[in-house]
Amino acid sequence: MISLRLLFYRLRKNPWFMVLFPIALTVFIYFEIVSSGNPYLGNDGNSIADHKWAHEKENTFYFPYSNKYKMPKYSYKKKSSWLFNDRVEDIIPENHIAHYDLNKLHSTAEAALNKEHVLILTPMQTFHQEYWDNLLQLTYPREFTELGFILPRTSSGDIALSKLEAAVKKVQTDKKNQRFSKITILRQNSAGFDKLMEKERHALEVQKERRSAMASARNELLFSSLGPKTSWVLWLDADIVETPPNLIQDMTSHNKAVLSANVYQKYYDDQAKKVQIRPYDFNNWQESDTALELAKQMGDDEILVEGYGDLATYRALMAYFYDATGATNAEMNLDGVGGGCTLVKADVHRDGAMFPTFPFYHLIETEGFAKMAQRLNYDIFGLPNYLVYHIEETNT
Repeated sequence: MISLRLLFYRLRKNPWFMVLFPIALTVFIYFEIVSSGNPYLGNDGNSIADHKWAHEKENTFYFPYSNKYKMPKYSYKKKSSWLFNDRVEDIIPENHIAHYDLNKLHSTAEAALNKEHVLILTPMQTFHQEYWDNLLQLTYPREFTELGFILPRTSSGDIALSKLEAAVKKVQTDKKNQRFSKITILRQNSAGFDKLMEKERHALEVQKERRSAMASARNELLFSSLGPKTSWVLWLDADIVETPPNLIQDMTSHNKAVLSANVYQKYYDDQAKKVQIRPYDFNNWQESDTALELAKQMGDDEILVEGYGDLATYRALMAYFYDATGATNAEMNLDGVGGGCTLVKADVHRDGAMFPTFPFYHLIETEGFAKMAQRLNYDIFGLPNYLVYHIEETNT
């Protein structure tokens, strides 16, 4: 019987083999890959223009516009000797494993100088152009700034998403130095934080349900967007329409684990015939003995909330500590915080401080987060003379 070696030798020497083999190979590849209904993009018989990407199917959007977010190269060191030569890189593909040393990740008072990444997170049910314009005037380097949004899957959420996406695309297709490092937009099935009008959503009887839904949205946004390079997380409500341009640099310079700005509101005073300011966010407070006694008398599922005459806690509210002649960098200790404009070191969240959707020491959402951070031995601070402004509310 003829050997295989001799057979291959005769085939190679046969001129017909040299002609027919490439043809046969081409036909084989065509039938196996092109005509077999292969799922590779463009080979399924449909136009690439009709292809639906994951974000189009799931209504989740990601705008990287940065080479930094490609998986970094990583390769094992070769173990070579006169006897062994382990080529493990042939087993582990390039770009398959990414290593991040979180011990080298810091949150310092000189965040911009140290190129620390700041993640700005905003739950959004309504898109305010003033909010976006204010965000764009922040002076922190955008190459170190990431944005994250979560919107309800409702008709009003759809409208807000359309406006937000248009604003994002305009910025992220502009000059490279004007683009944010990363932008993530999420949709949430729960309609809990979208179903009430402005006046209704402040009613005392709906606070537990509403704030539980808000806590769920914040947690989903946080856990989906917090990355291995994030040093700071700035919680900035979609209703905050005016802040100092150096907001991030000003707040990081205090180098506090949790730090809240004082949220006020500008409004037109008909009697004075001019724009005035008034306190808005009453969730930044110092604990009181009265509130602690009230909590002791409550059931396990009851919560304490601020700003309601029916539930007087006599806590010291940072909103009323504003001194127009005082230093803007003055600090005060807090026990509860709001989510209007609060800066958090990312390690506080990594250590487990989240937004409880349930009564936690009779607190919920942002105030429950502050209590959780304290239980993790972090101190909470506020800036009574550092004002940011909430949009004037209407029910139209």
